[in-house]
Amino acid sequence: MSAVIVTGTDTGIGKTLFSAGLTRALGASYWKPVQAGLEDETDSQTVARLSSRPVLPEAYRLRLPASPHLSAEHEGMRIDPAQLALPCISGPLVVEGAGGLMVPLTREMLYLQVIAEWHAPVVLCSRTALGTINHTLLSLAALRAAGCRVAGVAFIGDEARDSRQVICEIGAVRDLGRLPRLDRVTPEALEAAFTGIDVGTIRGAM
Repeated sequence: MSAVIVTGTDTGIGKTLFSAGLTRALGASYWKPVQAGLEDETDSQTVARLSSRPVLPEAYRLRLPASPHLSAEHEGMRIDPAQLALPCISGPLVVEGAGGLMVPLTREMLYLQVIAEWHAPVVLCSRTALGTINHTLLSLAALRAAGCRVAGVAFIGDEARDSRQVICEIGAVRDLGRLPRLDRVTPEALEAAFTGIDVGTIRGAM
């Protein structure tokens, strides 16, 4: 098995759409270890619909749409890191984190710590809106301080060429391309938009 981790600089930036596109492009399976919030379509359901690829069951399905530690406490449970080991499957695996790197899974453990234990390359998804330089460079610094191998940054949203250039130059990181806004979120539209992503570099990092 070869795995790649998809994380983001924040929540709600489009990393699930990116994960769906990457899962489809790699012919991979998908795993969302912790799902917090079950009222709407879950991330796993979104990826299954858009990628038509195998989706592994979540280790934790939590009803409250909140930080995983709080959502787990709301249900009287505690997330056990031993349950978050990468599953052994044949073929490539795309793993999507929850929120940003510093999201707590428990009151003592951050998602970043689990990502570091996986020892798999990381794709950092970054929105192209105002503030992205600061958020992305901080996230890159955190990943590297934790010993993570960064495959590159994938940008999501409208074009912001100068921000992309500054991030990649100062952050000494590869630009993996940009996933634009989609007027219609369909498998066909996502596949067409994903031609702007450097899938070859991601595959080579796995």
